[in-house]
Amino acid sequence: MSTGVHAAIDEATVRQLSEELGEPDWLLETRLDALAALSDLDFPDVIQTPGRKWTDLEDLDYESLVDPLNAAESKDQVGPEGVEVLSFSEAVEQHGDLLEERFGSVVDPKTNYLTALSTALFSTGTVVYVPEKVDAEDVKVRTTMNSRSLFNYTLVVAEESASVTLLERQDTGDAVDGSRYYSGVVEIVAGENAYVQYGSLQDLDQETYNYQIKEGRAGTYGQVDFIDCNVGSRLSKSTVETHLDGDSSETKIVGAFYGHDDQHFDIDARVWHRAENTTADLVTRGVIDDHARSVYEGVQDVGRDAWNTSSYQRENTLMLSDESEADASPKLIINNHDTEASHSATVGQVDAEDMFYMTSRAVPERRARNMLVEGFYVPVLEEIEVDELREDFESVVRTRLANRD
Repeated sequence: MSTGVHAAIDEATVRQLSEELGEPDWLLETRLDALAALSDLDFPDVIQTPGRKWTDLEDLDYESLVDPLNAAESKDQVGPEGVEVLSFSEAVEQHGDLLEERFGSVVDPKTNYLTALSTALFSTGTVVYVPEKVDAEDVKVRTTMNSRSLFNYTLVVAEESASVTLLERQDTGDAVDGSRYYSGVVEIVAGENAYVQYGSLQDLDQETYNYQIKEGRAGTYGQVDFIDCNVGSRLSKSTVETHLDGDSSETKIVGAFYGHDDQHFDIDARVWHRAENTTADLVTRGVIDDHARSVYEGVQDVGRDAWNTSSYQRENTLMLSDESEADASPKLIINNHDTEASHSATVGQVDAEDMFYMTSRAVPERRARNMLVEGFYVPVLEEIEVDELREDFESVVRTRLANRD
């Protein structure tokens, strides 16, 4: 079980937070239930290899990191006509019944210690509501953390035959002394024949510990796609999951990360096939340099009733430094024989033959390496349909390669 609850996180703190936000009784009770569960919940699962635990979330100093009553942030959120992009407080006033129905319906607040902590303490958020048969593009949300800790919540609801593309960014603004903690929970509900594409670019400063969980649920003929890009933070635990609950539902989970200095990325991609004729494609590529570390876990779980399943997973990590470290653990859990599924993962360095080929044709060694790294990302970048997200990620990669010693 988890360690003791932070001394400042008591019922009075949660009640004060809820009162200041003007929340209804049902939400206060949800917060208090999450608070009460903390002492019985474990921290998120992490990859362990013989003699080693790759990511140690339990030993973070939450006593100094978490300061829920002094949260500060700036948030930009825009969307086209026909779709509602609301702050959480606005959504409480305008769509209280919808929130009560959907809040916690995809991400169980008691999934683990950190999701319960987020549920008890979140102070900011965005609700995106797309009515039936509305097509919405270019929904953008940017959250800038200006405090020691920030707990953020995002809910996306696309009704029957609706579609929406959302790009969400997280970064840091005003400086604080010492380390920070950012927590983000994202829930996506795609109704019958609905389509949701959610893209995220995490570019928090390298004094920030980052925990994010993003889960989507797709109804009949529905589709939920994720694009999860991580370039910032000191340590990130990022989990992306899709629940294919409706017949003929689909998902694509695309991941990309670049770690340097002493950054640490722990990336999870999971899909749960629970209905007939479902399709999933999981693809992740990452680069690590200097003393950075990465660990990846991919899970494709095919249920007993998931007839005619197609599920594919591939993950590749490129190490640019002898001091960098990486591991990967792709998993297939198959409980229905009517399944086509595959998984693969590789960890390696820049290919010596490729380098020789390019340098032998008068390409300088540094330029050759950079070209090969940029080319390594191409299979992932081709899957990113949000132009702005793809271009921003490419810009970070080029800048880091240009600044590399």
